[in-house]
Amino acid sequence: METPTVRRRRLLPRTPGRWAAVGAALAVLVGGGVWTAVADDGSPTVRREDRTLRMDGVPVDTSYFHAEGSGKRPAVLIGHGFGGSKNDVRAQAEKLAADGYAVLTWSARGFGKSGGKISLNDPDHEVKDVSRLIDWLAARPEVELDGEGDPRVGLTGASYGGAVSLLAAGHDERVDAIAPVITYWNLADALFPDGVFKKLWAGIFITTGGGCERFEKRLCEMYERVAVSGKPDAEAVKLLTERSPSAVADRIDVPSLLLQGQSDSLFPLGQADAMQKAIGANGAPVSVDWTAGGHDGGDNEADRVQGRIGAWFDRYLKEDTGASTGPAFRVSRTGGVDSTDGAALLRGASGDTYPGLRAGGRDIAVGGGTKTLRNPAGASPPAISAVPGVGGGLARLSSLGVGLSLDFPGQFARFESAPLDTSVRVTGTPTVTVNVTADDGRDAVLFGKVYDVSPDGRQQVLPHQLVAPYRITPDRQGRPIELALPAVDHEFDAGHRMRLVFSATDLGYASPAEPATYTVTADGPLTVPTAPGVKTAAAALPWWTWGLPAAALVIAAALLLTARRRTATPAPDPELADVPLRITGLSKKYAKSVDRYAVRELSFRVERGQVLGLLGPNGAGKTTTLRMLMGLITPDEGEIRVFGQAIRPGAPVLSRVGAFVEGAGFLPHLSGRANLDLYWQATGRPAEDAHIDEALEIAGLGDALARAVRTYSQGMRQRLAIAQAMLGLPDLLILDEPTNGLDPPQIREMRDVMIRYAAGGRTVIVSSHLLSEVEQSCTHLVVMDRGRLVQAGPVAEITGSGDMILVTTAEEVPEPLAEKVAALPGIGSAARTDDRRGLLVRLDGATTARLVADLVRLDVPVTGVGPHRRLEDAFLTLISQGAA
Repeated sequence: METPTVRRRRLLPRTPGRWAAVGAALAVLVGGGVWTAVADDGSPTVRREDRTLRMDGVPVDTSYFHAEGSGKRPAVLIGHGFGGSKNDVRAQAEKLAADGYAVLTWSARGFGKSGGKISLNDPDHEVKDVSRLIDWLAARPEVELDGEGDPRVGLTGASYGGAVSLLAAGHDERVDAIAPVITYWNLADALFPDGVFKKLWAGIFITTGGGCERFEKRLCEMYERVAVSGKPDAEAVKLLTERSPSAVADRIDVPSLLLQGQSDSLFPLGQADAMQKAIGANGAPVSVDWTAGGHDGGDNEADRVQGRIGAWFDRYLKEDTGASTGPAFRVSRTGGVDSTDGAALLRGASGDTYPGLRAGGRDIAVGGGTKTLRNPAGASPPAISAVPGVGGGLARLSSLGVGLSLDFPGQFARFESAPLDTSVRVTGTPTVTVNVTADDGRDAVLFGKVYDVSPDGRQQVLPHQLVAPYRITPDRQGRPIELALPAVDHEFDAGHRMRLVFSATDLGYASPAEPATYTVTADGPLTVPTAPGVKTAAAALPWWTWGLPAAALVIAAALLLTARRRTATPAPDPELADVPLRITGLSKKYAKSVDRYAVRELSFRVERGQVLGLLGPNGAGKTTTLRMLMGLITPDEGEIRVFGQAIRPGAPVLSRVGAFVEGAGFLPHLSGRANLDLYWQATGRPAEDAHIDEALEIAGLGDALARAVRTYSQGMRQRLAIAQAMLGLPDLLILDEPTNGLDPPQIREMRDVMIRYAAGGRTVIVSSHLLSEVEQSCTHLVVMDRGRLVQAGPVAEITGSGDMILVTTAEEVPEPLAEKVAALPGIGSAARTDDRRGLLVRLDGATTARLVADLVRLDVPVTGVGPHRRLEDAFLTLISQGAA
């Protein structure tokens, strides 16, 4: 898209009086403070000079950044956010300076080390300070000038700093380009939307400013007055409007890059829409960029945003016609989740023109008739949408399809659409016509929002946690009025519903303290903007889209050249058709292990209804065996048959096998149920074969299925992984370390899951290092060591057939007596039990009867004799025998 040429203006009047004023200002600036200079590392070297300048007697703390040896260059002023200081923008300043700009940052009045009172960008104070900073830049030898006293200069900044950029462009004609970020156009509209007081954000302003006494007296009095009454008055609206960029709307005519956050309940997208309309009407180039973040958190895309600001200034300050200023409109959209860290992946959508907030309207019918709702006394408890100051995580989760919102019964009216036939991408402000009445003849205060409701109705998500407040005065009640809902960019998937809700309260706003009853009737459809001209950018082609075909050709050629011998899949064995698993002579040696087998000559058989424990120390070959069993790797020798079918990669019989090996991966922004649905769809098998409900009943996740997996505990994730392995109710279920990372109650629940599953006639193979759990949950064992089978059989047989005898006694056994028993013929060892009221005797040739006779002869007060064999003892014995 071609970038328009902008005529550079002669901005300062050529009058002696004007230049005298400029000279006086410079004299004040130069005369105060002491310069300090610090050279920062980098290429090129960027110098920073800190200085306190005095403006009308008020000290203003500044930093000046410039790279050495760059000649004349444009200047950039960077303002900071409310409650911050110049230090917050140092990194951006250094980057711009290294890119060839002279950059000046400062702490606004009342912040950082600057003095004075906070006046909320008063034209006579904070805005005039910016003009004096421009005066100072005009005197710097490095700064490029458009005329005497007129530096080529741009302004940027976020929030408070973004507003002063707009205001400076309207008050000082020397400003050449601006790039305000997540800021306001009309502060009265932002804090008093439709006459409703945004109390939480207003309170945060006062708190982050250091308290009411830090503000100009008029502002403090205004805040306290509105906070007590809960309703803005005309004087408050007038005061904030006068200090807003909208007050100089007709004078802002410079190239403007407007970056506004989607996750922003303080300065929503409508503020940038008003900026675009006004500045565009003045004939200036304007681009609008909806970022993923905002005052409510989310991804602020700092690198991309700063890169685009730099390109904007390159075009309009350096006059580099080759610099790309980007599209007229861009919006960041969630394009999936990074499987490595669960972070949202962003993709850009753009249009050649700015669509506004109502382009491509589509009507969505919502039913519900007339609804009655009540405003409770004291407006408490309030509904919850955004939580200013701590709600950043909520807004970010809502962009991923997860969120937290709360409406109290009896305090809201709900109107709902039918399931959507196709997905609908809403980009802009939905609208609806309603009829509202209040029973007390006073104002009705309502909060409108549109939820995205899942097909089963169990989960509702409020896009970006945004609501729109309305104050409906008596003269507007009892007749149709159009209400605008929050502006969002959100995709409603096919099968989902749109749920229109009007609540009588909201945590972030002031509602009437008097109880009242409202009626709301939806007089028409919900009209949603779709912005058809905005197209999502195609994702970049990953390497494998071209790499895999090329690799396939190479592999095919190699196979032809080497004439690799291929073996046919053995025919099914009908005699084993009802046997879940038989392994015969299985061996596997990895390429780098010349003389060491991972698995060697392994043979065992598993029957229906068994819970088989696969045991062995690290390196025993358990995981290799399971991977061969699932067809993931090929054995060197031997055979694996599942229900009589020989296992090969992709063997059809593997559809009867469910597996959880080495952890499971889930999409964190989706619910547990949605993850299971997506997994099953990927198998390509009919939905009715999934038996999701049965698997979930066994896994026992309950209501947690409707929640996002990101909110799950480790135990819940493990149970969801088990449920995923159970989809389709496979006849053979393989679980590798299913209790990993679980606490004792969770381990017990997992044990019950395995037992319940096998009780239905199916078979479970579990590999675990928790021997006590294996002993309680498994019916049979296979013990491996160094790739070989050590022993296989029922748990009771392995634990009960040992040579360790427990002798209980009526009194404590002295150590000399234990030594006498240990010295008896045929006895391998004898040791006192922990309570000393018994002996653990290992037989080494002697019989139990012979042992009892010898104990009686030694006057040992025997009260009982029996085998003593725990799985741990048996396992250690077997492994030690194998090693020998």
